[in-house]
Amino acid sequence: MTCRVILVAPALTPSLRRARFDDGDSIENPGAVALSLPAGRAVSSPSVRCRETAVALGLDAVAESGLAGLDAGRWRGRTLEEVSAAEPEALVQWLSDPAAAPHGGESVREFCSRITEWLESTGRTTGRTVAVVEPEVVRAVVLHALGAPESAFWRVDVPPLAATEITGGPGRWNLRLGRTGT
Repeated sequence: MTCRVILVAPALTPSLRRARFDDGDSIENPGAVALSLPAGRAVSSPSVRCRETAVALGLDAVAESGLAGLDAGRWRGRTLEEVSAAEPEALVQWLSDPAAAPHGGESVREFCSRITEWLESTGRTTGRTVAVVEPEVVRAVVLHALGAPESAFWRVDVPPLAATEITGGPGRWNLRLGRTGT
């Protein structure tokens, strides 16, 4: 059985523009969001920006709590610059140790495990799933598909509205780059 998952990062928001941990802001210019996507099951992260991006793309997406972005704990709503100034050692620890969660939220390791559970469960279905998800969800899926270590989490850049496709099923995923159609 083959499953195809197309992950779409949310449109640009003021938080993404300022490198701020998500604080629930809306997407900028929803009328300019355009991307050709195939039909299939549609899901999204529960954040405002992902739900609004799904609507702007014309998707009737169901928000799934398992696709929530990485819980940044007390850093939510703060910029990287602010956190770096207030807690430089904690930020360095978090960015370099996948098991660290100095902000009181979720570690990268815990987050990747949660996203892997969602992906493996989704992989038991056939057909296409279009998922509008936080950039960190895309990172976690890419690491899992490639069997890359969690230490590579911050090495994957995911720009707004980037579409990343994986195919396969539980235990065996292929990453497809350069999506060119349906």
